Amino acid sequence: MNEEDSQKILVWGAGAIGGTIGAYLVRDGSDVTLVDVDADHVAAISERGLAITGPFGDFKVAAPAFTPNTLEGQWDTILLCTKAQHTAEAAKALAPHLKPGGAVVSIQNGLNPLIINEHIPPVQVLGSFVNFGADYLEPGVVHYGGHGVVVIGEQGGEITERARQLHRLLQHFEPDAVLSPNVFGYLWSKLAYGALLFATAVTNDSIADALERGEDRALYTEVGREVMRVALAHNVTPEAFNGFDPAAFLPDAGDAAAGSSLDQMVAFNRRSAKTHSGIWRDLAVRKRRTEVDAQLGWVVHFGAQHGIPTPLTAKLVDLIHEIEDGTRELSRDNLAELRALLLQEQA
Repeated sequence: MNEEDSQKILVWGAGAIGGTIGAYLVRDGSDVTLVDVDADHVAAISERGLAITGPFGDFKVAAPAFTPNTLEGQWDTILLCTKAQHTAEAAKALAPHLKPGGAVVSIQNGLNPLIINEHIPPVQVLGSFVNFGADYLEPGVVHYGGHGVVVIGEQGGEITERARQLHRLLQHFEPDAVLSPNVFGYLWSKLAYGALLFATAVTNDSIADALERGEDRALYTEVGREVMRVALAHNVTPEAFNGFDPAAFLPDAGDAAAGSSLDQMVAFNRRSAKTHSGIWRDLAVRKRRTEVDAQLGWVVHFGAQHGIPTPLTAKLVDLIHEIEDGTRELSRDNLAELRALLLQEQA
């Protein structure tokens, strides 16, 4: 992949993450093609352009947009930005559109490079971690609400020329993007942070309001510790980002350290125009399945593999599924159930 090729980008999944990054790349001169399964979204982009709104300025870009079944051609660089639960389906669909020797970058929540590896040669797959705030609002419109860290890296940790080129590409979106030899360390930390977000999303509270409540601090701390215990057993070195300090959730770190990290996460989220998580929007607004299995499912899976108990994470997965199925409502009562389980486990 040469520098010119790297500027011809296929963004697979043009919603919150892919739409925001893709629009910024277009605005900065990259040749970007957008793909999305939402035919109405694709039609709106084709007819009126892709609009980005939010506190960093409103703008609109023109870019070719297709549904997967209407796309033709091949690309050297594909940014995979779908919801995590759609990774396998997307990887199979995009495979014919990847040039020999090209690269797929997983810009998603979860350990999705492990899934993509089953459909694309692993040597062609890179990982990326993002924590900026964005939401799909309506066909052709995405809200970019808050800056956050952007990381890219090879799965094996090598600093290759390909990784450097893709890092420079992402700097057109986020100038402070990080090229890391430990992208999985960031992805595991996001699983821990994501577990906290899933816990906030079983209520109607904002992220900051939920994380700030003193009565739930012990619960959030233990949820974070469950994920960190599994990460350590899996020989992962977690990385800090945007107020989340994985070291503060290590088993022997103490409650004060966890409380300080939660305070920093509250402060970070108070600065964002995105008040609620995408998880909450999936449950409360879009009424659709969340990424819970494709994120927290990894924690339960590897916990069982390593003999590390994950009772709170498993219960949280069950609560989310019941809300998705319409048999449970969003309520602080859900956190009361988790607190009760925590007390039971500590007894």
